[in-house]
Amino acid sequence: MPTNAADLGALPEWSLVDLYPGMDSPAFRADLDRGVALCRDFAADYRGRLADLAAAPDGGAGLAEAIRRYEAIDDLLGRVMSYAGLLYAGDTTDPARAKFYGDAQEKVTDATSDLLFFQLELNRIDDATLESAMAAGPLARWRPWLEDIRREKPYQLDDRLEQLFHEKSVTGRSAWNRLFDETIADLRFKVGEEELTLEPTLSRMQDKQESVRKAASMAIAATLGANLRTFALITNTLAKDKEIADRWRGFKDVADSRHLANRVEPEVIDALVAAVTAAYPRLSHRYYKLKARWFGKDALDHWDRNAPLPQSPARLYPWVEARGLVLEAYAGFAPQMADIARRFFDERWIDAPARPGKAPGAFAHPTVPSAHPYVLLNYQGKPRDVMTLAHELGHGVHQVLAAPNGALMAPTPLTLAETASVFGEMLTFRKLLAATSDPVERRAMLASKVEDMLNTVVRQIAFYSFERKLHLARRAGELTAEQISDLWMSVQADSLGPSIRLGPGYETFWAYIPHFIHSPFYVYAYAFGDCLVNSLYGVYEKAADGFVERYFALLSAGGAKPYGELLKPFGLDARDPGFWAIGLGMIEGLIDELERDDATTA
Repeated sequence: MPTNAADLGALPEWSLVDLYPGMDSPAFRADLDRGVALCRDFAADYRGRLADLAAAPDGGAGLAEAIRRYEAIDDLLGRVMSYAGLLYAGDTTDPARAKFYGDAQEKVTDATSDLLFFQLELNRIDDATLESAMAAGPLARWRPWLEDIRREKPYQLDDRLEQLFHEKSVTGRSAWNRLFDETIADLRFKVGEEELTLEPTLSRMQDKQESVRKAASMAIAATLGANLRTFALITNTLAKDKEIADRWRGFKDVADSRHLANRVEPEVIDALVAAVTAAYPRLSHRYYKLKARWFGKDALDHWDRNAPLPQSPARLYPWVEARGLVLEAYAGFAPQMADIARRFFDERWIDAPARPGKAPGAFAHPTVPSAHPYVLLNYQGKPRDVMTLAHELGHGVHQVLAAPNGALMAPTPLTLAETASVFGEMLTFRKLLAATSDPVERRAMLASKVEDMLNTVVRQIAFYSFERKLHLARRAGELTAEQISDLWMSVQADSLGPSIRLGPGYETFWAYIPHFIHSPFYVYAYAFGDCLVNSLYGVYEKAADGFVERYFALLSAGGAKPYGELLKPFGLDARDPGFWAIGLGMIEGLIDELERDDATTA
């Protein structure tokens, strides 16, 4: 049955006062105005001077000071936009919040046009000159960031073109992203007699009753279908926008810009995709065949894919219990990890209730190093919601640990961005499983974990394959909604296998997934992270001594070290073709366990 909010207890709503007291606060206006002035002054002080500063006899001290000032501006304006963005996420249907967010974004975009020269000019400094300046002295601190931005050098345009791209982002990609968010937030899905927003409707697809799951699925299909032309227009426009940017910058493959942003070699991702795709029959096809048998069917309808198992307890986790479970799991690994996570609860850094107009899904926003992260959830009390809480708190802990690197080097490339989140899920799952003695409940938990892993690995690689097909097809011309839906169905059928029946309506489900809009090709980071964490967890189980210290060092590095260097202390190498087999083998092992249990109880 649908979740009664009263059953969950009091759900926390975040307090954004650590950023600003309110939309009309003088502090917000003062910081925004100060940021604009700092950008203008920075350009006046440094434009055209960076090569001379690098070659100056002061050992790069002048250039180091310029970077310090640049980072301070980044932190200040990051605080402004974090506040505006989080406020907007709390209710994307509120016109006042939407205007506040739009105005702030426009003003910050205009102001930071004065900063565009900085990275471009840094990348025009002679390699030998810059290397000499970084060798010692104050500039050495910035070496990781300077080396990182130089990877962008082959794809940078001249200053005026970069400024044009930057300024037009407000009326281009950012505007279409906002249209998608506001359209999704405005949609209502009729499930029985109820008119629901997206998140509660998706939650109904995990209900114990098949009739409820089917009704939710049909409601999603009906509402998305009625709005499919809008979503197709948004998708077409953004795909074309990306193609134009890629062409001007010289990226050859549709995903090359994402690989560069992630600081990962394309061949590593190709190997990941190939390994997961080859494992479809051993993983998803095999599991869903097993699940269909548990339901007494030859094949499951798509609305049953994440259904609770028959006879499994309909467990609801009130907020207080979910909090306790996650914190205990974190503390069992490392008390410091639980101490950091506890601050999110105690200091109101979490917004948990599902509200009309609120951004769907869940995220952890790092804001800026001078503040702290915030977590957004749409908590419904289901077991997967507990895992989502563990996941997002993992992100939050990672962001807190990386913050001392400063605004320029705290952000973590997506190759490692999902490490702490997926590891937090694994810790929580293992704690729950260890405390479970009932065989029916244990099987339900194992099945739920396998499904989460399939959703994280198989489903996300299928998403990546869909995006590749879509962006490649878009190069030949605009795609109709039906063509996009056909591409979606082709990868879904391949990845899920013959034991999932993709019925009418499922062809529309691509339309609500925000990653396709906000972060093209982001999705493989989830599969990367899950396989990586499976391997890391194996190392932890076999050699726990010193693992916690190495793990915290990995998280604390933020973006200051490449992922290969950070994995080396664990004896892991993602470039090794056998690396992905380790992570996929853990999923396969859980399915083996379920099959053994099934044979025993048959």
